Parts: sequence; C-alpha cells; structure tokens
Amino acid sequence: HVQLVESGGGSAQVGGSLRLSCSASADALMYMAWFRQTPGGEREGVAAIESDFSTYYSDSVKGRFTISRDNNKSTFYLQMNNLQPEDTAMYYCAASHSPLLPMKGYLAPKEYNYWGQGTQVTVS
Repeated sequence: HVQLVESGGGSAQVGGSLRLSCSASADALMYMAWFRQTPGGEREGVAAIESDFSTYYSDSVKGRFTISRDNNKSTFYLQMNNLQPEDTAMYYCAASHSPLLPMKGYLAPKEYNYWGQGTQVTVS
C-alpha cells in the first residue's frame, strides 16, 4: 500500500505563489498527479506527470502551474504561480500504476488508486 503525504498549502494573495509537495512511501510510481476540490464540487484534475517526466495540465492552470518530480526522493511538486481566487480548493496528490491510464485520461480521478489526505489552498 502506497502512502502519500502532502505539504505546502496555505494562504496566498492574488498573483502570489505557493509550492505543494507530496512525499510517497514507494519508489518508481508510474503516474503522479494533483487534483483539487471545492466544497460541493467534483474533484478536478490539475496536473499529471509520468515516470518519463511527460506532463499534462488542465486548461485552467496551464501556463501558471508546473508539476515536477524527484524520483530520488520519491517526491513530486506543484509550483503554483499567479494564483487566483478560483484556485482556492483542497488539493490532493494521487498516484497510479495503471497501464490503462493513458487511454482513460491522465487527469481522471477514478484512474488513481493512491491518494493523500489533502492540503488547503486559499487565495484572496
């Protein structure tokens, strides 16, 4: 069983930056991703990264957020720049080994089977 632990959430001003980190208890996770969810809303895929460092972003964050990974530390990151009030949400990191994921969608929550506990990001 893989455990994921997020850190780095908090408050930021509009136009500011935050960096989220997610530490995994296992090495060589094939797919890693960040999702976010607002109260009453659906979980939304934000960014994903493969083991070969290919990256995928939702249109809402493209150009502002950057996902990266450090395989030596089993950690991946989400650098969030030019934050906007609509970025306010609970952010979750997730991981998957599913070989079907490229066909099902890199930002589809149901394709990820390991999840962190979430970290709140508030932009005002």
